[in-house]
Amino acid sequence: MTYNTLTYDLTGGVATITLMRPDDANALNGEAFREIWDVSLICDSDPNVRAVILTATGRMFCSGGDLKDFASRGDDLPRYLTESATLFHAAVTRFQRMDAPVVIAVNGVAAGAGISLVATGDVVLASEEALFVSAYTASGLTPDGSSTYFLAKHVGLMRAKELILMNRRLTAAEALDWGLVTKVVPGDGLMDAAREIAAGFAKGPTKAYGGAKRLLLSAFDGSLEAQLEKESVSIADMARTRDGRHGIETFAARGTPTFEGR
Repeated sequence: MTYNTLTYDLTGGVATITLMRPDDANALNGEAFREIWDVSLICDSDPNVRAVILTATGRMFCSGGDLKDFASRGDDLPRYLTESATLFHAAVTRFQRMDAPVVIAVNGVAAGAGISLVATGDVVLASEEALFVSAYTASGLTPDGSSTYFLAKHVGLMRAKELILMNRRLTAAEALDWGLVTKVVPGDGLMDAAREIAAGFAKGPTKAYGGAKRLLLSAFDGSLEAQLEKESVSIADMARTRDGRHGIETFAARGTPTFEGR
């Protein structure tokens, strides 16, 4: 499929999604939300996708929703935002629950829906020039795209309130210190670092990655006993996969496993 607001490439088991509206700060309009949702379905359903990189072109990562587009909707805006948020949230859910790990490479400012995308990453790399700001309440809006779910888990409730209510701006170094990003790298080495990590994931036990991702999603939700039961079910499921059996047998024989993602 040909996209207008992003590009999609699959090479060596790594799917690279690049936001491509640099003249509009990579803001997300209705078309962008639909295309992100579509590409999330591809990543979730294609067994050849064993890792994902999400990044952007230009000086900004993503400035959030396209407020000019929103302003043009007049009285239809509530319906339009409902549709856009529904598509965006469906994409976030796919990225979170699919097997392939998602590496977010933040090349510049991440604001609004941009910081929501950052918060969903399994690994988040930030260039030294990156900045992070919630910005929703500055526009009279409340967050979407999982900000209220993940930010509190990543940085703690009081810091999440500071980000969302006070629109505190974080530098890349501060975002690392707060736990919002995994690593800060020089801007000219950002994509090399992202590709190296994604390539490692693409050679790994994809089903096990997915099982671990889904277990971590419920880490704060219930009792210890409920989580232990989920772990029991998941590890047994992994023993039914090719990579699970191969990994056990290979390690028992003191060898090095070669995973196939199945």
